[in-house]
Amino acid sequence: DPVHDSASSPTSIPNFVATTVDRESFAVGIDVSQQHLDLDEFPTRNTMRFEYTTEGIETLRKQLQQRTPLLIVIEATGGLEQLLVAELAAAKLPVVVINPRQARDFAKATGQLAKTDALDARCLAHFGFAVRPPLRPLPDENARELQEFLARRRQLIQMRTAELNRQQQTRNAKVKASVKTVLETLELQLKD
Repeated sequence: DPVHDSASSPTSIPNFVATTVDRESFAVGIDVSQQHLDLDEFPTRNTMRFEYTTEGIETLRKQLQQRTPLLIVIEATGGLEQLLVAELAAAKLPVVVINPRQARDFAKATGQLAKTDALDARCLAHFGFAVRPPLRPLPDENARELQEFLARRRQLIQMRTAELNRQQQTRNAKVKASVKTVLETLELQLKD
């Protein structure tokens, strides 16, 4: 009988150890705060920061669509993450929202005691790569509602941009007042 080296056997490698296939792939962690989205990739160690604005989310989404990560992990933050998750899910990216306790426990288990947005993103990416939490796709009805909501949001943003341009170009006081009223209404709609 030949000697069997279990350490080099593909079946003996746990799923959290980088195999030949995994060395080509990466997981993304995104830490969400009110103004910024901090992104980190594991194991590649690429880091990026985006403004948490419609434009920032769009730039982030486009970059992720070009790079095809295994998984995108975001920590639940009391709803602050919902717009980002909605945009990524609508783009059919593999996004998972995890419980903050899972992130904390994983950080402690890996010796990550410091806490900054960039380090949180790093920990989330490492968690995604090591644990590979399962994707939970949105039900079809929810996905349709989500796409409709996102389309409407984009329309409102386009209308706001047009009105802002009008506001800068007009000199007539009555037109300026009308534009101001429309802008206030659009801002209220965008907050909902």
